[in-house]
Amino acid sequence: MLSKLSPLFLAFCLILLTNQVRAELTIEVISGVDQQTRIAVVPFNWDGSGIAPSAFDQIIANDLRLSGLFDVIPPQNMLSFPSPGDEINFRDWRVLGADYLLVGGATISGGQMLADIELYDVPSGRQIMGRRVTAGRDDGRDVSHRISDLAYEQITGIPGIARSRILYVADALSDEGERRYRLMLADQDGAREQLLVESEAPIMSPAWSPNGEEIAYVSFETTRSAIFMQNLATGERRQLTNFEDINGAPAFSPDGTKLAMVLSKDGNPELYMLDLITNEFTRLTDHFAIDTEPNWTADGEALIFTSNRGGRPQIYELDLQTGRIARLTYVGDYNTRPRLSADGRFLVMIHRNNGSDHIAVQDLTDDTLIIVTKTNLDESPTISPNGALVMYATKLDGKSILAAVSLDAGVKYNLPASSSEGVREPAWSPF
Repeated sequence: MLSKLSPLFLAFCLILLTNQVRAELTIEVISGVDQQTRIAVVPFNWDGSGIAPSAFDQIIANDLRLSGLFDVIPPQNMLSFPSPGDEINFRDWRVLGADYLLVGGATISGGQMLADIELYDVPSGRQIMGRRVTAGRDDGRDVSHRISDLAYEQITGIPGIARSRILYVADALSDEGERRYRLMLADQDGAREQLLVESEAPIMSPAWSPNGEEIAYVSFETTRSAIFMQNLATGERRQLTNFEDINGAPAFSPDGTKLAMVLSKDGNPELYMLDLITNEFTRLTDHFAIDTEPNWTADGEALIFTSNRGGRPQIYELDLQTGRIARLTYVGDYNTRPRLSADGRFLVMIHRNNGSDHIAVQDLTDDTLIIVTKTNLDESPTISPNGALVMYATKLDGKSILAAVSLDAGVKYNLPASSSEGVREPAWSPF
């Protein structure tokens, strides 16, 4: 049922609408898996007034392509255009080599958008999913992403990430020659960009709360680094730290009640924890070396972090109950910016060996290390909520861009900004 990677699976671009800022990210798929699942997403039947608010099939097709697992049959090659409830001639789709067929239709009813979909296994001619998806009357893109996730999970058994979002920092020179820094929010495919914060001072280290409603980040707008927390719905924000020297690397606990961070208020960069309910700080490490870049384990019982306490930067784990610290990385000259997959099995990091920085993945069950990128100057990895992809910042033709790669390095794509802006510091949302 799987076919070899088609020559048609080449770089494609989505030109996306931005909000307030023309920073437009574009998608350039570099490679997918060698054995892709071939799927047909038939143009949706629209039963509403006027023009459909979204090109449902195009968004769904692009979501599936972006996963790198699917070869999507273009509409111009289709022999028929069935809708839900129609009698399907499976011979048409077998001739095209389709493994799966997705048909759908949408309408507006009672102020809501309703979309009905049917997913078929083509070789067997069997319907494997039928669903109705609802959303606000103007939320065609949300409906499309929801359908993408349903189809992706039905076929792969893995939750889809089409509805997830990303934070990232963009910077560029203004017309007056001044550098501006912007904290941006966008769909995971780069669409629907929103400006959250703009400043003449650097912005760094954006992080998501586990419910996806609040974010934390570092801003230098007060002339020194400070950690801020911001509600995405209201835009309300508050400053959490105002200590001298380093205030950095915020990371929410899995239950959202605490924030790990790095402070040097007592003279040396150490790990601290802020209770967001009581506003009390707790010092977690006490060592003459630099301890930084904390990230929580999924159970909230430990932190992984970077430290040079062994002479060079490596990754360690701190048990919050016992205070015990264990070293996790030994391969390479330099390992930093640790991130754990949701199941705790894979440790993603910046790995340096012989002077080049790459994204690497270490399987903590057997300590196998795989280097998944070949570019230089890779930084700031963040893992998709389903644990399938890593997004990171890198350089392309001298410009800072975002890129993504699967944990087995089979899927790769770039998200460069189409304007003169550089983009960096990505942070992938939870589900």
